[in-house]
Amino acid sequence: MPTLIEAPTVVPPAGTPPKRIEEYVGRVNSGHTTYSLARMKSPGGWKEPGQAPEFEEVTLVLAGLVRVEHEGGVIDVRAGQAIVTKPGEWVRYSSPEPEGAEYVAVCLPAFSPDTVHRDPE
Repeated sequence: MPTLIEAPTVVPPAGTPPKRIEEYVGRVNSGHTTYSLARMKSPGGWKEPGQAPEFEEVTLVLAGLVRVEHEGGVIDVRAGQAIVTKPGEWVRYSSPEPEGAEYVAVCLPAFSPDTVHRDPE
């Protein structure tokens, strides 16, 4: 039988100024460990610490721009575009433009604070 996810759980964010993370599917909201699905709303100027997560992450930008720094440079991902990062790959996400960004992130396996491996702030 299909499972309705009636509402997301808002989870604490990393980075400044704070963004809003609404987890629909994942360890916190639904108990899923194989993948997670969350909607993010980040304000202009938001930046989080770099990370080298153990999971693959697919990010689909719905509005604005998400900047992804990586060891080889920088990729700007605009509304209607997506980016895939591999497990173990160092990346840092930000939304540098004044209007911020709205995006959806899918992590395989599910996001976990224990497996994200963020840089010290």
